Amino acid sequence: MPDIGASLHLISVMALPFLLAVTLHEAGHALAAYRLGDRTAQAAGRLSLNPLVHVDPFGTVAIPLIAIFTGFPFLIGYAKPVPVDPRNFKKTRRDIVLVALAGPFGNVVVAVFFAYVLRFALGAGFTQDDWVTNVAVFGIFLNCLFMVFNLLPIPPLDGGAVVAQFLPSDLAIRYQSIAPFGFLILMGIIIVARDVIIAPTMFFAGLIAALVGVPL
Repeated sequence: MPDIGASLHLISVMALPFLLAVTLHEAGHALAAYRLGDRTAQAAGRLSLNPLVHVDPFGTVAIPLIAIFTGFPFLIGYAKPVPVDPRNFKKTRRDIVLVALAGPFGNVVVAVFFAYVLRFALGAGFTQDDWVTNVAVFGIFLNCLFMVFNLLPIPPLDGGAVVAQFLPSDLAIRYQSIAPFGFLILMGIIIVARDVIIAPTMFFAGLIAALVGVPL
């Protein structure tokens, strides 16, 4: 069991990056759907940067806390899925792909934001050991992790939604039928093949940091 003090410190460091990660991710889906002709998310109040409209008590609060206090190797969690009605799209397959990719793109935006926070913090004289720089570094890695997680080709993740649009209809239905087992599959990957997630996360975090001009 991890040290309680260390866990509480980690919570203080991860709270803002995590809230921004889930908020921009879901808001990205909602905005893309809205721009492509579907007003479902807007009608449900999900076209918003207010974290409270996206928070799921179990996925956004309970699961991350359990992950922290049990020493789980990844900070995992999720927000309430944004409602989308593909019948409102003009080009259904294309638009579903764009809406799916808009979520991970939101995480890229947040990662870049935290890279600039890190740049300004270091420029203002903060060190790598200070709380604000720890938050910024965590924000970069967490959002790259969320992007990689969600792009995995596992239904019901965003990557699974993208893959399904390139499959014949009957095969897509069978492929998406594994969605109820998606979380278990993801846990299996974390346990036996975590480099599938860690390697691209480190690559994209390093790339964003290099583009902004900050050390990680």
